[in-house]
Amino acid sequence: MKILHTADWHVGKVLKGRPRFDEHREVLRELVAAARTHDVDAVIVAGDLFDTSAPTPEAQSLVLNALLALRGDGRDVVVLAGNHDNPQLLEVYRPVLGKLGLHVIGSFRRPDAGGTLAFTARSGEPVRLAVLPFLSHRYVVRAAEVLTGTAADHNRDYAARIGELIGALTAGFHADTVNLVTTHGTLPGGAFGGGEREAQSIFSYYFEPTAFPAATQYAALGHLHRRQQIPGPCPIWYSGSPLAVDFGEEGNTPGALLVEVTPGKPAVVRELAFASARRLRTVRGTLEQLEAIEPGDDWLKVIVEEKPRVGLADDVRGLLNGAVDVVLDERFRPVPATRRTGSAERSPRELFREYLTATGRHDEQVATLFDRLYDEVTG
Repeated sequence: MKILHTADWHVGKVLKGRPRFDEHREVLRELVAAARTHDVDAVIVAGDLFDTSAPTPEAQSLVLNALLALRGDGRDVVVLAGNHDNPQLLEVYRPVLGKLGLHVIGSFRRPDAGGTLAFTARSGEPVRLAVLPFLSHRYVVRAAEVLTGTAADHNRDYAARIGELIGALTAGFHADTVNLVTTHGTLPGGAFGGGEREAQSIFSYYFEPTAFPAATQYAALGHLHRRQQIPGPCPIWYSGSPLAVDFGEEGNTPGALLVEVTPGKPAVVRELAFASARRLRTVRGTLEQLEAIEPGDDWLKVIVEEKPRVGLADDVRGLLNGAVDVVLDERFRPVPATRRTGSAERSPRELFREYLTATGRHDEQVATLFDRLYDEVTG
């Protein structure tokens, strides 16, 4: 059977105040086109459909229409909650989308209650798919209680609990079935894309690749935004995000993964690159150097190698369309002013000009404006 593995859509993401719905719409069309072109039997969306737990109606409409389009031609579509998603919202979707043939898992479920899916692929193979949505520290203990029906041992760490849950979900794997796992989390050794939520990507949220049993033929992961394979007892892959989420990811190649797998054999994985989203690019230089840059249709982070002054950022945006983040090179950033003795002997005008000079902010227009305001206040 053929599987299209995707994750980390982050629909609703704003880039320095700029909405990206048009880009997301085009990227998801590209994803749907890939499902049709390669005639996949199933699509796995491994979490973070939305960028926030309270997505706007526009974000929800875009995601739901994309899921329904992926379901076209009778494909099985499996969706699980990531750390950015609201699991309760996905559970609200679950019964409605389930009637349309989509498998939606917002919260942890026992193997016999939807945690392990059993279905026959369009290509005829029997499939066992273990689904574990993102679990925070407090919920991983609660999920273990649901599984075992006994009081949780709080001294066990996060990785051990995740391993227990995956072990229970994969207990029904057989030699004559296609055995798959999908989850949303952090494995040690994975390369971060740059836009992950740091508080839920730290060491205490790691779990080991050995959590996946050797009988697993493919583990479809979400959370890290860079597409990559993780060494382990089975093929383990992050699909990465289908578009660069922020400037920390400008070196990534957005896309998805095409997976071919049959019972008893490891999956064969092919990387698909997407190009419909606008590129994120960092440029630097003086105003004269920046003027010579061709911005194209890229979103730009601009590092300015000039002394700060009023209107500098506006001048940069006037030169470069798509400049959404304008920052000073660290060599030109203001430094904290140091207190000097004898300040009582100098006038407020002199003190303000010394402050501007000491912090690298001197601008005669600002100094003149201070003089005018000072005169108005003191009469």
